[in-house]
This record gives sequence, C-alpha cells and structure tokens, in this order.
Amino acid sequence: MSLTTQFYTMIAMIAVGGYLGAALDTYSRLLNRRKRKFWFIFINDILFWVVQGLIIFYCLYSVNFGEIRFYIFVALFCGFAFYQSLLKNLYQKFLELLIRFITRTYNVSAKLTSMLLIRPVIVLFTFVISIAVGVGKFLLKLSTFLGGILLTIFKFFLQPLNYFGKLSWKLVPNSFKMKLNVIYKKIINFYQKIYTFFNKKKR
Repeated sequence: MSLTTQFYTMIAMIAVGGYLGAALDTYSRLLNRRKRKFWFIFINDILFWVVQGLIIFYCLYSVNFGEIRFYIFVALFCGFAFYQSLLKNLYQKFLELLIRFITRTYNVSAKLTSMLLIRPVIVLFTFVISIAVGVGKFLLKLSTFLGGILLTIFKFFLQPLNYFGKLSWKLVPNSFKMKLNVIYKKIINFYQKIYTFFNKKKR
C-alpha cells in the first residue's frame, strides 16, 4: 500500500469515526430507549451495528480495497473522539432543530392536506349522499302519492263494473249457472287428480 493510499485511508477512517459518533447520537435520539421494550431495542441495536459495519467496510474498500491495518482502528477512534470532544454538542443542537423542523413541516402538511383535500372530499361526499337520500325520499313519497291516486281511480272505475257484473249475474238463468257450477267442479277435480298423481310420484 502506497503512502498516498495510507494517507487517504487515515483521512477516510477519521471521517467515518466522526460519522459513527453522529450516527450513534442520531440512533439514540430517535430510538427513545426509555419507551421501548427490551427485545425491540436488542434487535435494533444488532441491525444498527451491522449496518455501520457494512458502511465502514464499504468506505475502507473504496479507499484501499479493504485492506485492514492497525492504524485504521486508531483513525476510527480518533475520528470518534474528535466528534465527541468538539462536534457532539453542536450536532445534537442541529439534530434537535432538524427534528423540530421535520415535525412541524409534517404537522403543517398534514393540516393543509386535511383542510384542502380530505375535508372537501368528505364534505362533497356527504353533500352527494344527502342529495341522493333526499331524492330517494322524494321519489318514494311521489310514487306512494301517485300509487294512492291510481288506486283511487281504479276503485272508482271498478265499482260500476262490479255493480254491473253482479246485476248481470243475477239476470243469468239458473240453469246456465248450474251448468257453469258443474263445469267448475269438474275442472277442480281434474286439477286435484293431477296434483295427487305428481305427489305420489315424488314420494
């Protein structure tokens, strides 16, 4: 490994060490350990360190094709110590400002979305449903009203026909009535026989 490569490797590992300190603070701030269960913290810690290990190896591979030397760990420690001593407080303040900004932006966006999109859609949907229900009630009342009128008209015209039919039936000779009664009984008996025949077959 050339001196230039070693120098670049040192600079890169110092930067990665500083990044590791910032990533650890960010992870601790976002995880909120006091409100999390043990198993959740355990799984997230493992995933966090696996991801950080992959990032460190990727950076190392990009600089010197993954060659590991003792000074690499020293550089990582120096970068981490540099962050802890000089940049930690500044980064934590920046992180809090960034979290507040994102939170407020999200809240404002959610309120604007609710006011400009969700509420109008709900109001429009409620308005359409109200109109549909109102039209349905009106049509139901109208059909009931028209049905009542038609029934009244039908009864009005049916009464003279009923009266005329009863009067005509009284004028029919008794002999013809008796013949009709005999024919009616024969038809009833015929249908009863057919009904009895098919019921026996089903059994």
